Amino acid sequence: MSSVKAALRAAKSALDAQQYESAIENANKALKEDPKNYHANVFLGLGLEKQSRNEESEQAYKAATLLKRNDPLAWQGLISLYEKQGDRKLDEYHDVASHLAAVFIAVDDKTRCQTVVDKYTDYARKCGSRPQYRHSLEILLPGSELYDYLEGRILHPAYTYTKIAEIVEQDEKEKINYEIGQRRTRLGAKIDQVTADVKREVLQASDLEAIYQHIVDWTEDDQTRRSYEEKLLQHAYDTLVVLPSAQKASKREEVVRLAQGLVILKHPFTLAWKVTLEWKDVECVEDLDAGLLHEYVEFFPEDGLAKVLQGFFDSEICAFPRHTPQDDEDNETQPMRSVAMSAEERLILMADGIEDSPASTLALRIMAEYYLYLEEYETAVETARKAQHELAVVSRTSGLPLTNISDAVDVILATAMVHYRAPRYHPEATSMFEEILARKPTNTAALIGVGLILEEREELDKAVSFLERALQQAPSTMVKAEAAWCKASRGDYQTGISELEECLSQLEILDSRTKTLKAQILYRIGMCLWDIDQSKSSRKDRNKAYARFISSLQADMNYAPSYTILGLYYTDYARDKARARKCFQKAFELSSSEVVAAERLAQSFARTSEWDLVEVVAQRVVESGRLRPPPGSKKKGISWPFAALGVVQLNIQDYPKSIVSFQSALRISPKDYYSWVGLGESYHNSGRYIAATRAFEQAQKLEEELGPELLGDTWFTKYMLSNVKRELGEFGAAIVGYKEVLAVRTREYGVSIASLQTSIEAAWQDIELGFFGRAIDKVQEALKTAEDLVIWRKDAFNLWKSIGDLCSVYTYIQSYLTEFPLQAVSGLLITDCDSDVYSLLADYDHLDWATFKSSIANHDPRSLLGPCCHTAILAYKRAISCCVNDSHARAVAWYNLGWAEHRAHVCQSGTAADNEDNAFKHLKASVQCFKRAIELESGNSDFWNSLGTVTSQLNPRVAQHAFVRSLFINDKSARAWTNLGVFYLVEGDSQLASDAFTRAQSIDPEYAQAWLAQGLLAAHLGETSEARNLFAHAFEIASASATQIQRSYACSTLDHLLSSPSISGDTTTLLQPVLALRQLSKQSSADLPYEHICSLLLERMGDHAEASERLSAICPRLEAEYEMSESVETLARFANAKTDLSRSLLAGGKFASAVENAETALDLSVDDDTSSMRQRTRLSAHISLGLSHYYLGSFDRAIEAFKWALSESQDDPDLVCLLAQVLWAKGGESEREVASQQLFNSIERHPSHVGTILLLGTVSVLHDDQDTVEAVSDDLRVLWTRDDLTPQQRKQLAHLLRVIAILYPGGKGQSVARTFEATTSVMLGPSLPYGWSQLSRITNEPHPAEMAILTAVKKAPPRGGLNVEDVSEVYAEAHRGVDAQRSIMFAPWKPSGWRALSQLG
Repeated sequence: MSSVKAALRAAKSALDAQQYESAIENANKALKEDPKNYHANVFLGLGLEKQSRNEESEQAYKAATLLKRNDPLAWQGLISLYEKQGDRKLDEYHDVASHLAAVFIAVDDKTRCQTVVDKYTDYARKCGSRPQYRHSLEILLPGSELYDYLEGRILHPAYTYTKIAEIVEQDEKEKINYEIGQRRTRLGAKIDQVTADVKREVLQASDLEAIYQHIVDWTEDDQTRRSYEEKLLQHAYDTLVVLPSAQKASKREEVVRLAQGLVILKHPFTLAWKVTLEWKDVECVEDLDAGLLHEYVEFFPEDGLAKVLQGFFDSEICAFPRHTPQDDEDNETQPMRSVAMSAEERLILMADGIEDSPASTLALRIMAEYYLYLEEYETAVETARKAQHELAVVSRTSGLPLTNISDAVDVILATAMVHYRAPRYHPEATSMFEEILARKPTNTAALIGVGLILEEREELDKAVSFLERALQQAPSTMVKAEAAWCKASRGDYQTGISELEECLSQLEILDSRTKTLKAQILYRIGMCLWDIDQSKSSRKDRNKAYARFISSLQADMNYAPSYTILGLYYTDYARDKARARKCFQKAFELSSSEVVAAERLAQSFARTSEWDLVEVVAQRVVESGRLRPPPGSKKKGISWPFAALGVVQLNIQDYPKSIVSFQSALRISPKDYYSWVGLGESYHNSGRYIAATRAFEQAQKLEEELGPELLGDTWFTKYMLSNVKRELGEFGAAIVGYKEVLAVRTREYGVSIASLQTSIEAAWQDIELGFFGRAIDKVQEALKTAEDLVIWRKDAFNLWKSIGDLCSVYTYIQSYLTEFPLQAVSGLLITDCDSDVYSLLADYDHLDWATFKSSIANHDPRSLLGPCCHTAILAYKRAISCCVNDSHARAVAWYNLGWAEHRAHVCQSGTAADNEDNAFKHLKASVQCFKRAIELESGNSDFWNSLGTVTSQLNPRVAQHAFVRSLFINDKSARAWTNLGVFYLVEGDSQLASDAFTRAQSIDPEYAQAWLAQGLLAAHLGETSEARNLFAHAFEIASASATQIQRSYACSTLDHLLSSPSISGDTTTLLQPVLALRQLSKQSSADLPYEHICSLLLERMGDHAEASERLSAICPRLEAEYEMSESVETLARFANAKTDLSRSLLAGGKFASAVENAETALDLSVDDDTSSMRQRTRLSAHISLGLSHYYLGSFDRAIEAFKWALSESQDDPDLVCLLAQVLWAKGGESEREVASQQLFNSIERHPSHVGTILLLGTVSVLHDDQDTVEAVSDDLRVLWTRDDLTPQQRKQLAHLLRVIAILYPGGKGQSVARTFEATTSVMLGPSLPYGWSQLSRITNEPHPAEMAILTAVKKAPPRGGLNVEDVSEVYAEAHRGVDAQRSIMFAPWKPSGWRALSQLG
């Protein structure tokens, strides 16, 4: 024991000396001796604490506290230890401090107890979190042991609760914000829903309301108490807002209780007063406590609801007694307004109140009712709808149904909708009234509303019933008058008059409303008298209806219907149009619902072409909403305002709006004929031609239904339908329609000129489609129309433009120039005209009337191209003289003349000219024309593009500027980009040209000229294949009038044929080029080279007759050209044409003519010219001559011709073969020997020539020269492996080998030899049909026949060069019925197919 005490003393001394290690050591020694020694544990804990060994120190202190629970030393040590560790041990600090305070309470030491508590709470405030600080304060609250012991020495509970409330408020605010921030980022989260969910979770778990209640209970400061009562109500209200509907009842009761408490205390907290006032479900505002309402105004004078209530108390609709200043004698608060407000001041005050409190249901309800009283129906509807919305929000918030308030607002809304834009909203109003009457059958306002709606719908019996039910509930002069009017409207005039007179006698004039009612009653009595006796004398009697109408206006000068009926009286009976117009204007000014007055005004304005006023009248009537009857109504709709708007919008070219207007009119009156016509015209002018067609066709159906008696003249519809057909390209139907109209309206200029222009447009369309004859027929028909039109309308610009167009048509179809009516057109040009008109630009184009007369007098009758161009120019010149006062028309006229001059330049560019000025005279005139067009209309891109086109040859700088300017105005013009590209191509800049062509193609891929130009560029760069493909594409998408495309395409195809002999016989390749050249020959009579090309292509196609015909026409023209020019080049072309003609005649079997033309060609080419063209010409002529003599039986002459050919061609192997065949055909032994020798010599010079080998093999077989046959057979088999053989050569080779196998079987036998030869052919050419066909004939098996058909189909065009006759023969050899039929289908002229079919049959 002494050792323990010694150790304790040593430990105490060490602690005092701050030797903490020694103290720890001695304390441990003491504990070793006595583990339950209290002081040893305390000394150990203190030493460890000084060494910052906190965990061990805590354990030592806790061990000490377990030994002596009521000794404060160890507890104080723990507090000291925890204070050093900040907030880490604050929760443990709470427990230790509480226990230590209890120790001091046990010894009744209040001072030390308070010190512990104060120290702990202060430490928690400084170092702890808000929850920890709140936890520290909770030990001071009433109900705790410390509060009971230290009451009066610690904080007042109100202060403590206030601190706790502040902490909880902050915590809840931060938690709400944090959770919203976390959840709003979730997929599909909506911020409103997230906010409500978070608030509901936090507020439901909150104990803040209990804390507020404690503050209210404990505080001694009334201001603080009211403040926290406000917070308590606000928190309860916020909780109520987010609670689900099922949980709102109890919380709502709490909110109402709290709010009423504040109101009873007259505490000015807005939420409490609004809850008390706006949550009371009263049927009318008068059911509320007037005192509360006045107090609200006094407490919150600047609040929006207070302003509305102030105006309400001062208004006519308020049933409360007036609140005077005497009522507030004992009230020291702010007094009420004692001075009565004017109506304007009252309305402004209430409107300001609504702006300040837009969510107040009470304010909105009062305002809606007041607007209804003021007959501001539109504003009443808007305000009532806002009230409905806010009422739904309040109901959703509070959980209260608020049925009475909802019904009251619905009644206000529905009543306003009865009058606002009637009858547009009548269905909705009816539905609302019926819903209210289902719950409250005696609701007077609803009964009256339904009655008025039924009156508007002309269901008068039902209307009377409802109005009389309303009278039973609340007698009213207005309602009685409405019921009487309904009776009169259904024909019971006497009853109506008597009841209206009774209402008039009962009426007491109090204000403007009763004055208006009196005026209405008098008007209705007058209308009854007006309708009872409808005779003219009765209505003119000023003592009857007229007197009542005047009395009505005397009662109320602003009653519009009386002005309307007086207007009708003055119009129809008094014959005073000026006074009638004033009455109608006054009626319409007062009320836009006076549709009759509006219609009469619109008709009056339309007669004087005052379209702006017509639009104003019609638009105001439309906005009144009285046009369309409600569903189920017996009243007819009113469509004329929409139709009038459509006419006005049509006149100002606002076509989208006019379409809408006419459609609206037709929805109301589907059989309105003129609306259909107007709709069709609007569609037409806006480019919607299909819709326009349907509209006009519907109008024509109505013509049949309604008849001319009702509609009158209907030609305009047919005229407009023809215009639509014209725009759709249905020119035939359009022309027929115009003629039908002209049959009725013979001198209708617009129809006549439209018919003329349509005929010409149809002609241009036919030219583009290639129907040239039909185009000429249309032009001749147009000329007849022009002849009729010029008699009575010779000064029309469009007439002379059309005459110029029809003349221009002939220049594009030059094959029909002989049909050009020169005399008829000349007669038109001189009709009633000063010849000086045609002197325009005569200094440039040298063309005036005198020049023209001289030229047509001396012109060649066979060539009308020049006069045709001149008549077109003169017609366009006269068109310019007809549009002096129209700048746009003049610009167009100069533009047209410019292209006519350019066309004349193009057409006459190939003719001889005296000098350069004459050669370019029309081109220079064209430049001047386009310049003048640009002066008049500089913003037209087409004018600049045209100027660039015509100046490209004369002045490249001007041309480039013009093209660039055109593209600056319109950079989406494919034509301008193409022309610019061609300009760059001519100037040698290929890259810029390519860029321009690409831009043009991207803008309009269907513009063929861009592809043509790209092809020309490719040809210029040497890319012939690319150029050919581009020309082919351009030809496919181009019209038949694109002559340059036809030329380029045909030339590129011919070049390709010449460079690719393997496809030279492919007919399908030649069809389109021939078609192009045939169209070209119709359009351009001077293109002899292309006529020649066409004949060559026809010759390749096998159409020798047409080829001979074309060449026969070319030769005289070339001869005449040579006689005029004596050009060597022309002579060579003439000789070449004769040679080609000879060859075509030879192929056509006309051998004598072929001989004649071949000899002529040889005579024309006897000069010393050594050109390749001359050599080819003579060689071809010699061959044609030799073959012709051969077929004529003149073998000697044939041989002589072939010898000349051989000498010309330097022993060409093909000619050797021809000569050998002729020698063999002559039949002599020596000739045959010579033929064989020629073939052997040719083989030596040309060992790989296929024709020579085949012919030598044939001759050897005919000679029965077995040695030669054996030698040639090897060469023939080698030929199978060559790829350059044509299908015909392979066929000949197969046939020859088959014959050799038959005639020379060797030791194998004939059958085996034939089979061997066939299988060898299959092996050497398995993709060819010849070996398979031969094997099929030998074996009669189906497989070789099927393989022959398969290979033949694959080798047929376009995949191969096998002709149709060979394919037909392969099918015929298959020995099947279906294949025989196919053989006939492929080549019906071949007997093999028919023979195979007959054998099978």
